[in-house]
Amino acid sequence: MATDTLIEAPLQSRRAAADAGGESSFAPLRKNLDGGRVFRIRSADSYVQRQAANELLQDRYAWRGYHAVSLPADQTSNRITLSAFDDATTIGTITVALDGPEGLSAEDAFPAEIGALRREGLRVCEFTKLAIDPDTGSKRVLAALFHVAYMVAHKIRGYDVLVMEVNPRHVRYYQRMLGARVIGEQRLNRFVNAPAVLLSMPFDYVAEQIAEFGGRDDLAAEERSLYPFGFSQREEQGILGRLMAAQQTGSASVN
Repeated sequence: MATDTLIEAPLQSRRAAADAGGESSFAPLRKNLDGGRVFRIRSADSYVQRQAANELLQDRYAWRGYHAVSLPADQTSNRITLSAFDDATTIGTITVALDGPEGLSAEDAFPAEIGALRREGLRVCEFTKLAIDPDTGSKRVLAALFHVAYMVAHKIRGYDVLVMEVNPRHVRYYQRMLGARVIGEQRLNRFVNAPAVLLSMPFDYVAEQIAEFGGRDDLAAEERSLYPFGFSQREEQGILGRLMAAQQTGSASVN
């Protein structure tokens, strides 16, 4: 995905924005900001973008009492970092780690579980280094980052199943919000010196949820997951087209 391939998403529904008094405006990201707001997602290719993602990561992980976490200096074909921006401010980041010669970081604590998925013939990827600016107060940022990461891993690169290491306190959140299931019980993640549980989701399931609920934030009250806050299938197709076109120009960092 090229750095100039921007993906825009509103911070609240268009209907809610209209109810607040603007025909096509969006709710302010923070209370002290005036006017409509959208946030943008792009791959964190440049030094400046990766530094900003690192600052957010280190701030959020330090707040939780974890050891310092940082991104590698550069993107690779199997490690793609996505960041969400409000203007020049990084408000969210996630890294898509695709299984390859160097393996996955989750193998350090959960080698048997990752090995079992591979033996089933599944192509495994990991979403890691997730951080969201708490000032956004928006599920939309998390949902949009997750949705674009899913597109990169599954729709573009053809991976079958997602794994994530999460703190035991957050297991129920991801079960409820994404439909994740536990495949590895609590162990120590040595990289952050904290307990972790291994979650998994087949991308076929994610695709089904997006098809049913994606872009339907009017269903959020009854469907209490992140999927209504993601993109609709029509929006997804448009984003995929842009990502694929960016690859064909040779300027994409996702290949």
